Amino acid sequence: MADTSHGPASFWTQANALLRKNLTFQKRNIKQNIRLVSFPILLCLLLVLIQHLVNNELDKPENRCGCSCVDTNGDGKCEKVCGLEYSTLTQGPSCPVPDPPQWPPLLQVPAPDYRAVMSDVIPHKDLPNVSCKRSGSCPVTVLFTGKNQSLGEVLAGSMFRSSSTLNSSDLDYLARSALGSESTPDYSNFLDPAFNLGLPLYGVQSQCSQNSTFSVPINILSIKIQQEVRCVQGVHLWRDSSSEINSELYKGYEKSNSERKINEILSAYDFSNSNGNNFNVSIWYNSTFKNDRGRGAIALMRLPRSVNLASNAYLQFVQGFGTEMLFEFVKEMPKPETKLRLDFSSLLGTLFFTWVILQLFPVVLTSLVYERQQKLRIMMKMHGLGDGPYWMISYTYFLTVSSIYMLCFVIFGSGIGLKFFSLNDYSIQFIFYFIYINLQISLAFLVAAMFSDVKTATVIGYIFVFGTGLLGGFLFQFFVQDTSFPRGWIIVLELYPGFSLYRGLYEFAQYSFNGNYMGTDGMRWGDLSDSKNGMTEVLIIMVVEWFVVLLFAYYVDQAVSLGTGKGTFFCFQRFRKKKLPSLRMRSLQRQGSKVSIEMEKPDVCQEREKVEKLLLDSDTTHSVICDNLKKVYPGRDGNPEKFAVRGLSLALSRGECFGMLGPNGAGKTSFISMMIGLTKSTSGTAYVQGLDIRTQMDEIYTSMGVCPQHDLLWETLTGREHVLFYGRLKNLKGSVLIQAVEESLKSVNLFHGGVADKQAGKYSGGMKRRLSVAISLIGDPKVRLCALSKLLWLES
Repeated sequence: MADTSHGPASFWTQANALLRKNLTFQKRNIKQNIRLVSFPILLCLLLVLIQHLVNNELDKPENRCGCSCVDTNGDGKCEKVCGLEYSTLTQGPSCPVPDPPQWPPLLQVPAPDYRAVMSDVIPHKDLPNVSCKRSGSCPVTVLFTGKNQSLGEVLAGSMFRSSSTLNSSDLDYLARSALGSESTPDYSNFLDPAFNLGLPLYGVQSQCSQNSTFSVPINILSIKIQQEVRCVQGVHLWRDSSSEINSELYKGYEKSNSERKINEILSAYDFSNSNGNNFNVSIWYNSTFKNDRGRGAIALMRLPRSVNLASNAYLQFVQGFGTEMLFEFVKEMPKPETKLRLDFSSLLGTLFFTWVILQLFPVVLTSLVYERQQKLRIMMKMHGLGDGPYWMISYTYFLTVSSIYMLCFVIFGSGIGLKFFSLNDYSIQFIFYFIYINLQISLAFLVAAMFSDVKTATVIGYIFVFGTGLLGGFLFQFFVQDTSFPRGWIIVLELYPGFSLYRGLYEFAQYSFNGNYMGTDGMRWGDLSDSKNGMTEVLIIMVVEWFVVLLFAYYVDQAVSLGTGKGTFFCFQRFRKKKLPSLRMRSLQRQGSKVSIEMEKPDVCQEREKVEKLLLDSDTTHSVICDNLKKVYPGRDGNPEKFAVRGLSLALSRGECFGMLGPNGAGKTSFISMMIGLTKSTSGTAYVQGLDIRTQMDEIYTSMGVCPQHDLLWETLTGREHVLFYGRLKNLKGSVLIQAVEESLKSVNLFHGGVADKQAGKYSGGMKRRLSVAISLIGDPKVRLCALSKLLWLES
């Protein structure tokens, strides 16, 4: 056998052995790795294909700037002329607009069916009666409050003109009147939908005459059209406080929000402490359409006209009637012709990329659970692998695989032109992805302690993947976009790691989408200071959770590790007083009024007395001492409890070979399982080299060689690679390691004929048993335990 003077393997020797084994194992699973990396690549290619198809669709003539056949010379022949005036709302954004049209400023007027009326929800007596909705004659309501009601009445009464002061022939009609529309505002003013959809305008006046519908001329570039205007009465109502207005606005919005309609109230004003020398006003306005498409895509709010009405009312109060600021028009900035493009990687990327990154979780989880299910982790511990090297190498191994996976994902996505990656700062992406994959690996270590079956872990892992993506896309994202949803609850939801990932990807998607749309950059470090940017809080949450989850996962692993679990409160065990072994008395069993005494055979009594004497004398000449070792399995389904090992006492001196022969159910497997740490004893204990199997299994493993009853092998590693790995754990190196491996394989007839270099998964049952014996022999351990069918062999 090999030289045994090397002593226990150091931390780095164990780490080197495990790293070599993992690299070999990874090389054998190259096909699985290719499939893993190909998934995000195929997804990126799919997004590029969808992007190409959508761009081709957007480039069709009906989607480009509108054109028409116009007789420009009066000769009866038409020429094709393209421009904004011939375009629909869909076509307008692609048109060149050197001189944008001027649009009258508008109010956001509630549609007739959604104007405020008196109801059970809003019981104010001064509101119009609900019967006005049947005749379509409901006025629009303006609420106001302040410290001086008389001043408020004067200002509110001056906002809207009466019908007698206006007619459609006035040149300044559009600038002086309070026009409004029920149409949804757009995201630019190149083509205002109020003048493009054929809907009527509303002229808000203090009183409406009988003939309350007329038309006014509107210039759209070089074309003059007649726009229908319907008079609607504006009613101003006093409220005692701003909180009362808030309540009424909220109730009105809830009442009419089933179809995402606008608020029931036109606007509201709080003149606060305004007087003849001071003008102070707060304005409530309708922002229903503000965030329908997410951050950055904010519709133009019809607020300026509300401000102008309040300002003119105050000027007339101070300077007299006739003094006013004319608000003639609003217009966009000029722009060149642009192509319609829709960045699908940013639009759909949040959901898809969440799935891509999360699929690493079940990969790591199943790998860890596989080692638990096959008892490979405990097998490595039996041969001297400590928890420190195992955690360091396993964590680094999974981190390296995840980093390579993410690096390929980002590089490939950027290379094929996905804006999601190319527009956002790569340093922010690197930090975000690096922190999250560390959190994900830590979470996998924690969750792995809860499973012992790979199939169950795989199912739960993929439920987590797809469930997180769907909940993020169809629930969490709406909370993020809803500005009224409390920010504190958003942070609470982000404590769930999947939602932290989704929020970060959502921020990347929003910035890349808007950057592509506006022709600007995506997310930069300066954007993290934006109060609407949630990336900073996500990074902080993930860093804190990373360390907390990792520490908790290590604690749980130590507490519930298969066979060697130290218990929930193991960290307090050092403060407990150690109990000295005591003499064992023969058991007495009381049944009713009878007392039965278990009679033991003379050789059993003699061995028990020998053990008790050795324990009292603290003898060190015996390698193995079993002290009244018991294993009792609890009863199930009404059956009594089962004694597997019934008070075994045994002492083996150094150099002794002991065989235990018996039929199935005799307790051989239960005994060796307790000796090697696979199961805990019910009572009693055993000492190996003076070390207690209850509390010192980690130290016992450094001097023990084990051949368990069932083969604990990696299917893709060869016999030689198995013995090499366990030889390194025994601190064998160089030529000594090679010689020990050859001797171990030769001793079980697995060396010749290329058998040693054949994968263990292709071995027969007998060859696997021989390989397990070879593993137990490597490094010449001081104590060897081997379970062979009906025979238990223990050598010291």
